[in-house]
Amino acid sequence: MTAGSLGIGPEIGWRGKRIGLRANATFLPIHHSVRSAGVHYQGRVKLDSAGAMLDFYPFDGGFRLSGGARHNANRARAMATPTKGASVGGQTFTPAEIGTLRGRADVRDFAPALSIGYGSGPGRGFAWGIDGGALSQGRPRLAPITSSTGLIPQARLDAERADLQGDVSSYTIHPIVQLSAGCRF
Repeated sequence: MTAGSLGIGPEIGWRGKRIGLRANATFLPIHHSVRSAGVHYQGRVKLDSAGAMLDFYPFDGGFRLSGGARHNANRARAMATPTKGASVGGQTFTPAEIGTLRGRADVRDFAPALSIGYGSGPGRGFAWGIDGGALSQGRPRLAPITSSTGLIPQARLDAERADLQGDVSSYTIHPIVQLSAGCRF
């Protein structure tokens, strides 16, 4: 079992004296809010990925250097229903004109990963590990924003999307901090 910034899920692995291989699938929904240009969005991030890491143990102990990749299906959805006038794409609209704004974002499906960590020895019994590193997921891509009323011009919705894209463009690297525990046979 593994848990951390990639999510929570099952993990299987094999370890020899200098080389190891781990594969896992992780999932976790996270609720988060974000404010962009005066609009308060309620968001839901769904961590959903699976991958494998090749571990290299350069010394006799548990210190490891790891490289691998993940099928990255992480996704985000955002929704805003303002209760007072708000700026959408640089123009102020009433709550009745806005209704509910909806948007979504996704990242690259293939994501290389590098980490350093520690894994317990190759013997049988209880096994544990800890890893820290980075997942290169690429720049999040935002889909067009929609309004439930249809009263906001598409140019304003496109400008709002550009504002949000600017807010999330720097999230190209997803940090990896994972703990794992299990039984080695």
